[in-house]
Amino acid sequence: MSEPTPTPESVSADAVRSGNRRALARAITLIESSRHEHRREAETLLADLMPHTSGAIRLGISGVPGVGKSTFIEALGLEAVRAGRKVAVLAVDPSSPLTGGSILGDKTRMERLARDENAFVRPSPSKGALGGVARRTRETLLVCEAAGFDLAVIETVGVGQSETAVADMVDIFLLLLAPGGGDELQGIKKGIVEMADLLVVNKADGDLKPAAERARRDYASALHMLSPLSKAGKARVMTCSALEEKGIDQVWQTVVALYEARRDDGTLAVRRAEQARAWMWAEVSDTVMERVRAHPALKDRLATLEKEVAEGRIAPAEGARRILDAIEGRTG
Repeated sequence: MSEPTPTPESVSADAVRSGNRRALARAITLIESSRHEHRREAETLLADLMPHTSGAIRLGISGVPGVGKSTFIEALGLEAVRAGRKVAVLAVDPSSPLTGGSILGDKTRMERLARDENAFVRPSPSKGALGGVARRTRETLLVCEAAGFDLAVIETVGVGQSETAVADMVDIFLLLLAPGGGDELQGIKKGIVEMADLLVVNKADGDLKPAAERARRDYASALHMLSPLSKAGKARVMTCSALEEKGIDQVWQTVVALYEARRDDGTLAVRRAEQARAWMWAEVSDTVMERVRAHPALKDRLATLEKEVAEGRIAPAEGARRILDAIEGRTG
C-alpha cells in the first residue's frame, strides 16, 4: 500500500524497521532531499539501518516505452505476494522540467499492487540522472530492505544509451521486450542485452502470440553470438502475457531460481561487493560536482568559464582544468 509523500522530517531507524509505512515514506523523502542538513540526517539513518539490509532479491526491470512495464511489474509483484513475499517497487519516472517531479506516476498505473498490504509502490523523479534510475535509488532500496521487504523491484525510465545503471545495483536484470523481433532487435542496444540476465517478451496474447514466439526465437538465436557475463551462462528468453497474467508464474520462478543459484555459489556476494565499491565512487563524483557548483568562491569564476566555453574562446578541457586549478588555489 502506497503512502503520500510527506515533507522531509526526522525519522527513527526503529520506526522504519517496524514496517511503519508512514515512517518508510518519510525516510525515503529524507533520503531524496538535496538539502545539506537532510543529507547528514539521511546518512545517520542509513548507518543505523545498514546492519538490517541485504535480505531482498534485488530485481531491475527495463524496456522500451509502451512495452507494458507497469502492467508486467504489477502482475509479477502480485505473483510474488501470493508466494509470501513483501514487495517494494521503486519506479523511476521522467522528471518534469518545470517542477522536477515525476511525470508518469506509477502508483496510478499499479492500483491493485499499490493497494496490497504486502506491497509498497514508490515513484521517484529521475531529476536528470542518467542510467534510467534516480541518484538515491540505491539508498531507497536499502531502506526498503530494512523495512522488511524481501523483493525490491527497480523499474527504470526506459531503454536508451545509458539505461544500464540499474544493472549495477541489482542481483538480476530483466529486459522486457515487445513482440516483433527483427526491427525491435536492431533497435535495442547490444550492451543492455549483454547485461540482461533474463529477456521476457511481453504481450504474448491474442493475435500477437505467434509474433511473441517468433521474437523469443529471434532473441534466443541472437544471444548465441554474445558471450555470457556470468557462471549462469547466457540470458534466458521467455514469453508472457502480463495483461492476461499468463506465464508470469514461470518468470517469477526463474527469477527466484537465478537468485538462489547465485547466492549459493557465492557470485551474489561478489556482485554486491563490486556494486558497493562502484556506488561509493559514483557518490564521490556526484558530491564533488555539487560542491564545486555550490562553492561561493567559485560562483563568478564558473559563470565566466562557462561563457568562454560556450562562445568557443577556450576548449572544454581547458575550462575543466581551470576549475580544478581554482579549487586547488592555483592560477593560470
